[in-house]
This record gives sequence, C-alpha cells and structure tokens, in this order.
Amino acid sequence: MTDAAHRLLWTVVALLLVVLGTTALGANLASLPDSDSGAALLGAGLLDAWRVAAPWSTLAAAVAGVLTALTGQRLLGREVRRPRQTLHGMLSQPGRHPGRTRLATDVLVGALERDLVGDPGVRRARVVLTGAPGRPDVWIRVDLAADAPVDAVREHVDAAVRRFAATAGCTPAHLDVTARVEPGRP
Repeated sequence: MTDAAHRLLWTVVALLLVVLGTTALGANLASLPDSDSGAALLGAGLLDAWRVAAPWSTLAAAVAGVLTALTGQRLLGREVRRPRQTLHGMLSQPGRHPGRTRLATDVLVGALERDLVGDPGVRRARVVLTGAPGRPDVWIRVDLAADAPVDAVREHVDAAVRRFAATAGCTPAHLDVTARVEPGRP
C-alpha cells in the first residue's frame, strides 16, 4: 500500500471517529434537534432489545471490541514493518543480441546509494529493492542536512532513479522515497 493510500485510510478512520464523537457529544449536550440530554442515544426499541438479549449482548459487544482491537493491532503492525522479500542475487535482462546481462542487486543498491549521497544535502541514503526483478519496487530513505535545499535534493533523487533505471534496464514498478531532515543547530 502506498503512502498516499495509508494517509487516505487513516484520514477516513479519523473523520469517522470525529463524526461519531461529535454526534455523541451533541446528543449529550442536547444541542441536536429533537434531543434531550437525559434520553437514551440508541432509542427505546434498540435499548429494549439490548436488555432482552442481556448476557449475550454484552458478550457480543466484548467480542466486537476484541476483534476491532486485533484488527487495529494488525493494521498498525503492517504500518511499521520494513519491506519484505528483498531482492538478492542477480538482475538478469535479455540483450538485443544472443546473451543476457546480469547485474548483482547488491551492486545496484550500493551504486544507487552512492549516487544519492553525491548531493551535498544528502547525509545518508538507504535503498531496498523488493518485488519482481524486471519491475522492482524501490524503497529509498535519505537523511538530509538541516540546510539542504529540498527542491534541489528532489531533482537529484529523481535524476539518480532515472540513471538507476537506465543502468539496470528496468522500470521501477513502485517508488517510495522517504526524506528525513536532521535537526539544525539552535
């Protein structure tokens, strides 16, 4: 899942929670139309059904809470883990003439990292290749100096990825670049 998709997912979840909380608060303060601060929020019919199903309704609510917590924990675990299935070995491309070109992925990763660090604003670079060898996913993390011009670094990273794609003879299926800015001097 891309960073944009993650941001969209968490934005939707946050908006739903805000709407639910605002509605409950408005009903409690009797600021909603036709609402009474002492009235039940669920309605008389639903409240009666809850009381009739009495130990099972509480058990169902507890199970729903546990399942929601486990789903949230699993989603959070997927958010913080590193990319899996790093490419190892050789990246092999057929040539125009009989034969193949083989490039070690460690060499490609090292070359791209050295190319990225070639910009004075980039302090460190880390590259991970995952996915299929013909169309790899490229994960890049660059640590920038506090005074680094961001636009110039962005252009440098873009040019380095284009050089990588031309050298490797492949087009990245997915490119994820994370930039961290080191704190500056006070």
